[in-house]
Amino acid sequence: MYKETEYRPHRLVVLGGGESGVGAAILGKEKGMDVFLSDYGTIAPKYAAMLDAEGIAYEQGTHTMDRILSADEVVKSPGIAPTLPVMQAIREKNIPVISEIEFAGRYTDAKMVCITGSNGKTTTTLLTYHILKNAGINVGLAGNVGQSLALQVARDHHDVYVIELSSFQLENMYEFKANIAIILNITPDHLDRYDYKMENYVAAKFRILNNLTPSDAFIFWQDDPVIAKQLKQIATEARLFPFALHNEQGTRGYVDDEDEIVFAADPDTSLRMPRADLSLNGLHNLYNSLAAGLSACLLDIKKDDIRKALSDFEGVEHRLEPVATIDGVRWINDSKATNVNSCWYALESMPDSKSTVLILGGKDKGNDYNEIAELVDKKVKAIVCMGLHNEKLLDFFGDRVPEIRSTASMADAVAACKELASEGDTVLLSPCCASFDLFKSYEHRGEMFKDAVRALK
Repeated sequence: MYKETEYRPHRLVVLGGGESGVGAAILGKEKGMDVFLSDYGTIAPKYAAMLDAEGIAYEQGTHTMDRILSADEVVKSPGIAPTLPVMQAIREKNIPVISEIEFAGRYTDAKMVCITGSNGKTTTTLLTYHILKNAGINVGLAGNVGQSLALQVARDHHDVYVIELSSFQLENMYEFKANIAIILNITPDHLDRYDYKMENYVAAKFRILNNLTPSDAFIFWQDDPVIAKQLKQIATEARLFPFALHNEQGTRGYVDDEDEIVFAADPDTSLRMPRADLSLNGLHNLYNSLAAGLSACLLDIKKDDIRKALSDFEGVEHRLEPVATIDGVRWINDSKATNVNSCWYALESMPDSKSTVLILGGKDKGNDYNEIAELVDKKVKAIVCMGLHNEKLLDFFGDRVPEIRSTASMADAVAACKELASEGDTVLLSPCCASFDLFKSYEHRGEMFKDAVRALK
């Protein structure tokens, strides 16, 4: 313990100079800490300007280990793998490592609605935020979407935060507590990060239940076999609010025999609305709407406000986003489908006739394509592979579709689809894979797809 004459500020090192890292650095400075930010890559000009304006010391293109290892605590950006040498050195020095969400949570008493899952996180997060904001709640949007939670806690107080949490973010959360925790589904994803062990990935997702009390709520898909299995192995004090397609034992959100959605958050009262009034189509979006609606009910949002918001929400860019109809062919951008299960939901929403030309490919994360094989057999007339290494896709799907092509660029992929698709068909970009072999991000991939399609007009 330091004597008063020897006092030095808490030394906070932030690794990563993106949205979450810069937000954490600014919050650390606000709290009187000695902050240093280090990014082994290049910091975007926007974030460098923010650090300069705050007078926060930082470096890019290198890690100065002496400065990093002088930390009392490290805030690690979620994209930094725990196996990297810098993280190994920090562990050897026994320096605590936390996430930006964990750090920010210390300095706010706002209610936290936290959402995770392999698929549907962004849609459900934005839909929940849309409901609350339109109901007049002072709500912030954080995590994988919106501004960093830390920056908002530092500069822009909200009464409620709706937070999208990836498994990467959940890895370094310990004392943080949600008021409403949502797990939409769990299917294999990012297994390369988890030693190709599904149980490690599941454990990371279930960290969202850390520290829940009997006054908190856990919303989850009742028919997800992975969630059901894990719930038999762990205990939570939270109240349970499962949702499902149909009413089952204990179900609190479902579709009844009249095709009405029922939200039974309170045993004595329930909110009902016709399923046809939902603005988002498809089975996956029904589940997203059930989760968002239940969370809004638990926050005592007026029923009419919930109904209205569920019926006028406009959806998420790069998730089953209509781009254009050209010569009778529909072009759909589902670039956000970076895993097989997400592609399954996209194919589930396609017509039953074999009228879909499917674009697959990118950085494979240990994918098992058997999950979509039956839907491909039923609905897909042709597959266009788009990536630097298409061998696995060609081998798996080569005998399953009448036509399969291999391409290594967006321009070639779109040209191949134009040749293969006929009037009445749908071209669906739903790649099953990460984007990093050819693109900067799934957003970049989606934008290039939209640009290439629009150029066909």
